[in-house]
Amino acid sequence: MEQDVCASSDRPLNPGCLLSRDAEWSTQRMRDAAVDFPVAVVLPAGGSGERMGLPTPKQFCSILNRPLISYTVQAFERLSWIGTIVVVVPKENHDLMLDIVQKFNHTKVTVVNGGSTRHRSIFNGLQVFSNITDSLMPKPKVIIIHDAVRPFVEEDLLLKITLAAKEQGASGAIRPLVSTVIATTSENFLDHSLERTKYRASEMPQGFLYDIIFQAYQQCSEFDFEFGTECLHLALQYCGTNAKLIDGPPTLWKVTYKRDLAAAEAIIKETLSMSVCIIPGAEAEVVELAKTLEINLNTMEMDVIPYAKQSYMDCLLKTRNFIHVSMSGSTSSWINEVVKTLEEADHARLYPLVIIWVQLNITKQSAESNKMDDLIGLATEVLQRNVLLYGIQIDLSKRVATPPPTSFQPRNLNLRGD
Repeated sequence: MEQDVCASSDRPLNPGCLLSRDAEWSTQRMRDAAVDFPVAVVLPAGGSGERMGLPTPKQFCSILNRPLISYTVQAFERLSWIGTIVVVVPKENHDLMLDIVQKFNHTKVTVVNGGSTRHRSIFNGLQVFSNITDSLMPKPKVIIIHDAVRPFVEEDLLLKITLAAKEQGASGAIRPLVSTVIATTSENFLDHSLERTKYRASEMPQGFLYDIIFQAYQQCSEFDFEFGTECLHLALQYCGTNAKLIDGPPTLWKVTYKRDLAAAEAIIKETLSMSVCIIPGAEAEVVELAKTLEINLNTMEMDVIPYAKQSYMDCLLKTRNFIHVSMSGSTSSWINEVVKTLEEADHARLYPLVIIWVQLNITKQSAESNKMDDLIGLATEVLQRNVLLYGIQIDLSKRVATPPPTSFQPRNLNLRGD
């Protein structure tokens, strides 16, 4: 290996382009322009869950019927500019991790066995790329190291970490200290305290030029392997690479204790409930109600896609919550069509989908109870495919000349059905 690799002067494109709001540039095009080099991830997942007091290691604990580590993997896998994700697990959990990869359709994951310590496990993950001959898994320019039990990492931060690592050789997320750090004597008395404003908590993710961090691990001592925890320190000590530190958001917290699982579940539920797609029919009354819903659900990310629009199926894969507004008497063919499309796209594998079917009755005839019976049967059927179907019937027959009331105020609409 060349000795000057730790002093690489390669530069990325100007990160300032990420701040551009030019209408000609989509978000995806900006990301692709900024990250024009191979990026991979190493996720050490060797924790025992001892502090949780649970027999299952925390990375494999279930949240909404899905292991915690699967959420973390998805946070990286959904980004087109990230290639291979190496998950490093204890040998006894290797088959379990392979089962998770298959069940939740993780297509970028390579599973390797870990070592007896955190640093040994990370080194095992890095060695996957040391003698690569497979063109489908190129050697990364930048490697991101992240904890398997930190599922809430945002793309903006990952972009900053990646670009800073490409430019500086190493980068890491930091957070302000929330408690004062003190030193104690051997007799457990106060020795001295540190001035909190001068220090920061080192967090994950951390990014490195691959050659730098790999060389650092090749040179580090047995003491580092056994007792070290800070990857940035290895890059500084053995390669002279001083990391660029980037302020991270509060969402970087680590699932450590049993109570953190409940907090993580609440965050995931809230995230899943923050977007909805309204698909109205062509009738004037239906369109008016759809507009009313759009106004009153303004705290959510909203798309309104006319049912007649030929390309509306493309929009279905952008969210997990749908409201279909139609006239009473319409058939359930739309529901079947949507469920089939989402099933073919494997869209309901990871999380449940929610469909609310709103039917308007504007005739003087009574609402058709048999249609709702059909809906109940359909709801039971699609539940087996991880789709939650709800029906609402609104009778406007006594005010047929009046459009749906604009004062309609739905409160506490829970799209997750909890």
